[in-house]
Order: sequence, then C-alpha cells, then structure tokens
Amino acid sequence: MKTRTLGNGGPQVSALGLGCMGMSEFYGQGDEQESIAVIHRALDLGVNFLDTADMYGRGHNEQLVGRAVKGRRDEVVLATKFAIKRDGDTRTVENSPEYIRAACDASLQRLGVDHIDLYYMHRRNADVPIEESVGAMAELVRQGKVRHLGLSEVSAETLRKANQVHQIAALQSEYSLFTRGLEAEILPAAREVGTALVAYSPISRGFLTGALPPADQLPDDDFRKWFPRNVGENAAHNAALVAQVRKIADAAGITAAQLSLAWLLAQGDDVIPIPGTKRMKYLEENAGAADITLTAEQLAELARTVPADAVRGERYPDMTHIEN
Repeated sequence: MKTRTLGNGGPQVSALGLGCMGMSEFYGQGDEQESIAVIHRALDLGVNFLDTADMYGRGHNEQLVGRAVKGRRDEVVLATKFAIKRDGDTRTVENSPEYIRAACDASLQRLGVDHIDLYYMHRRNADVPIEESVGAMAELVRQGKVRHLGLSEVSAETLRKANQVHQIAALQSEYSLFTRGLEAEILPAAREVGTALVAYSPISRGFLTGALPPADQLPDDDFRKWFPRNVGENAAHNAALVAQVRKIADAAGITAAQLSLAWLLAQGDDVIPIPGTKRMKYLEENAGAADITLTAEQLAELARTVPADAVRGERYPDMTHIEN
C-alpha cells in the first residue's frame, strides 16, 4: 500500500484509510466478528489509517476498533473524534475545554490504548472560540494522550485560526466527485497551512457505485434513506450522472468505486480518502484503487461528465451543523 504524509510533520499513513463508522450503525445491521475480520484484513493489506468517533454507535465503534487492534497497535494510525453529544434523537455540539479533556479520557478507555494518534474535533460550536478548543486539544498533546490534532467540516477561516494555536495535521471533510464545495476556499487554505485533507464519504455513501437501491427500498435504519440527494427528482438526476461515471470505469476495466477513489487520489498527495465498509469484498476492491493512476484523458472526461456543480440536493437533510 502506498503511503502519504498526514500534514506537516505528521505520520505516514496508507494512501487510503478505512472508515469504521458503518460497522456500528447508520448503514443497517452489522456483524461484529465480520467487522473485526475486515479491520484485520485491512492491516494485512497495509491499510493502517483507521477512523472512528465517540458518537458512532454511542461508543460501540471505539470499543470494536479497540478490540480489533489489540495486539497490533503498532501497525495502526488511529483516529477518533469528540464533540457530538447524543441524547436520544437529539444531538448537540460541545467544544468546551472541560468536555474535551473528559471526552479524550473516555475514548482512550473505550479504545483500550494509551494514546490517540489523531484526535479530531468532530464539529464546531461557534459559541466557543476555536482558540480555546484547540488550546485544550494541544494540552492533550503535551500530556502524551494525543499525538496529532485534526478538525472536521470547518471553514477556511477557522482552520487558519486553529493553526495559529497548534498545527492541525488533518482536516476531515466530505469530498468526492459528487461533493466539491471545499475546492474553492477550504482545500487551498489547508494547503496554505500544511494540513492534509482526509476525505470522508469518498464514494458519496455508496451512491457512486451505482449499486445503491432507491431510497424507498432502503431500510429505515439506513440513514441514506433520508438524504436529499437520494430522493425524488434529485435521485433520478444524480443516477444519470452515476451511469456516465460507470461507463468511464467500465472502459478503464475498473469499478466505479475504484474510479472515484483514484480520482480523489489524483487531486493531490495531501488528499487521503477514507472509504468506509464492513464487507471484505468492498475493502479489497477499495484498496485496489491505490494502485490505479488515471490518465490525463480520463481525468478530463470525468471533469466534463461531472462538473463541480452537477449534483443536485444537499448532502444532509439538515445542514445547520456544517460550518460554512
């Protein structure tokens, strides 16, 4: 597996990481033993960059990942996140220094490790100055509990302010052929301050594979059922785009998922996609994308087929938790 550097002075990580969220919730029922086997296979393939968060499965995902890496900790660059508090169906964002310290200790306990390689602020609460939050995170680095800091879904301005307090190794934001909004300001700002871009949902939550069923055929516990891009006229329009992407992939002799990941990898050595899966088949398929180099002609054809503003519909039913 090829590697990339996680920001200025950061660790070497696999060019493709593994998003573990779906092993615990949001994408229907999972199988814990199969999920652990997938993580072990990822490590065998050289996929060493594992991504979780304290809110995934209300702590279950961190516990699962912790069990999976036990005995193989030195092979892993382990990333987790804090900030989203869940109370029933209600979610709030907490960025206070006191909460950050408590959340870190709780994550360390669930993961069963003595340090976190990359600790993200999952979402930003604008009521708390970013300098205060990052200052508390920097203290965790000084204490040895955390090695590197990250932010998720923040603006270019917030990223710059945060970097004045402590180097931000990674910015995790949604980025794919279907989600390009960060290219205008956020990605250039990340490059300006030496922050890697960790791309979540790099296959647009499976939509870019062309295999995602219509929203009305998804089970109620699959959160993609409610996403604006997957319903009504938006779904029909976007499915037509996917069909064109699949034609390009077929002509190249690769899958649409591999094409989508290879496109992201071609956007710069500082872009690190973290496709999520709980299935061995898809893990191995995704990992194969790291060895695919798209030609200038293929990249140009994708640019014509899926312009930055081609996709219809918001990313989430409620975008209020995303910082613009």
